Amino acid sequence: MNRTYASGLGLTALGLVGYLIGIETPYPGRAFSITGVMVGITLLAIANATGVEEVR
Repeated sequence: MNRTYASGLGLTALGLVGYLIGIETPYPGRAFSITGVMVGITLLAIANATGVEEVR
């Protein structure tokens, strides 16, 4: 797994968790969770476009 794919997956997951928490309890800066999801999905798309290769 390359770093771009792992970063995208992590940002997407953290953004989704932050968004779900923000639905229940409003907190300052919760809009950044949506930004995290967008950046995470973009990184996943970049990783898929370049091809995920295992390094041995």
